[in-house]
Amino acid sequence: MGVRLSWLVFLLGTRAIPLYAQGVLDPQVLVLRPGDVVRVEIWREEGLSGDFHVDAQGKIVLPLLGEFLVEGRPWGEIREQLLDAYRRELRNPSIRLTPLRRVHILGEVRAPGLYAVDPTLSLLGAIALAGGAGPQGDLKNLRLIRNGRVVLNRVPGETALGELDVRSGDEIFVGRRGWVERNSTFLVSALLSLTSIVVAIASR
Repeated sequence: MGVRLSWLVFLLGTRAIPLYAQGVLDPQVLVLRPGDVVRVEIWREEGLSGDFHVDAQGKIVLPLLGEFLVEGRPWGEIREQLLDAYRRELRNPSIRLTPLRRVHILGEVRAPGLYAVDPTLSLLGAIALAGGAGPQGDLKNLRLIRNGRVVLNRVPGETALGELDVRSGDEIFVGRRGWVERNSTFLVSALLSLTSIVVAIASR
């Protein structure tokens, strides 16, 4: 599966900030960064299983195996190296290794919080993990903070969200729908009532 690349430019105030976006990644070619997680699941080996964080030096420390440098290397290569190391130490192990991003999803979503996200998910997919936008949420009114900078402030639609990737440390804020949109039912009802009154007066 190839990597789909696109450039999206969003205007923030008077300054245009290019946001490098990538579509669904092939998990074999993705690379890990500090802040990412490697989830290790070994059948009947709870002491060896768990979520292990990539530190600032780009390394993970695993029980039994010790320290591994993972930053900047293709996930497929890392996975094979770890599987070979476990097979040398364990007898017929059943092992599952999963790379994950750690992302804060906040604001008007149904279940805000910190999530471990599959790197192949888009920004829209990450929001779906938090239950999607709540009753007052507006996916167009979205802000993405990365490395302390606002890199995305509002989006043109869900199509763009489906093309953007997520990274560990990202803070995703889903804002509220506008007052008119949130009160559209009330406004329509009030307008119909007003129309009925006008018609009744005019018919006298």
